[in-house]
Amino acid sequence: MELPVFDMAPFLTAGASSDEVQTLCRQMAECMHESGVLIVKDPRVSMQDNETFLSMLERYFEQPAEIKKQDERPEIYYQVGATPEFIENARCGKEPECLNRIDEMPEEDRPHKPLCPDAKERFFWRMGERPEKTEFASLNAEPVVPANFPEWSTVMNQWGSKLLTAVSTVAEMLALGLELDQHAFTQLMHCAPHLLAPTGTNLAKHGAKDTIYAGFHYDLSFLTIHGKSRFPGLYIWLRTGRKMLGGKQLEILTGGHVEAGYHEVVCAPETLTAIEKARESGRSLYRISSTLFSHIASDNVMQPLGKYGESEAVRAKYPPIKAGHQVQAELNAIKLAAVKQDA
Repeated sequence: MELPVFDMAPFLTAGASSDEVQTLCRQMAECMHESGVLIVKDPRVSMQDNETFLSMLERYFEQPAEIKKQDERPEIYYQVGATPEFIENARCGKEPECLNRIDEMPEEDRPHKPLCPDAKERFFWRMGERPEKTEFASLNAEPVVPANFPEWSTVMNQWGSKLLTAVSTVAEMLALGLELDQHAFTQLMHCAPHLLAPTGTNLAKHGAKDTIYAGFHYDLSFLTIHGKSRFPGLYIWLRTGRKMLGGKQLEILTGGHVEAGYHEVVCAPETLTAIEKARESGRSLYRISSTLFSHIASDNVMQPLGKYGESEAVRAKYPPIKAGHQVQAELNAIKLAAVKQDA
């Protein structure tokens, strides 16, 4: 299925009141409802910022494991700093309902069953303002700055702010398209634990076909935004089960009108081709994802908004829950957190 590319320029120049923008917002909301994913073009974003970001992260992940270990913070669920490979688990692999869903898909569209931990590493970098007071301190920790990278904060903040600005604009446009107040989502996102969350996968070590880098899963966040990677391998499923990204928090706020999108990252034939080309040209064999997870602020209560919460059945399915409690439950499920809670 070919998805449309939504150019955000009219919204940025003409504002929310024009007929063109209103139509654009409705089309975006409908696409998100049907597919769970959007492709957007933001004229404020320079791809050179992405290239600079990818190059620095390649150098970071190429370091020996003992150096990267200094940046790990397992005591706060790896929610800032480095996460080593084979730590994250896709919760689908432990849930019979999800595994049965995979079995029921057409063979040509079936994801790999995520029965082992992910081969990817990750680095979490906190973006945006942090709350002055919070019930969920471990989800709002100060960022970790690796040694030997004097440019780290500048590069991470420069690219991360572009992604966060883009996703905030998308949130406003979706709110309008869903017939909510323009700021219905963004006011809940203020001082949230947004994470610039690049992954690094060693393709020299994990370059066999069908190796799972990130098992079939949905994101626990509000909206996930991906820039371009230098290696293919990301597959996204429509809510209909066809290959083709809203997160769980957006699903809660829309009462399931927008479902959390499932996706995986694997070593595909196209990945193998890209690996060979990188080898021939002497480029890095680390696959870096350019990913940011936007969140609802930890202390805000999430529940279906506006008309999406009118049904008693919907309210029963999505009862009020603080975003921090929802995130902690998801972290427990994917084995990043101990059972210990902040509250």
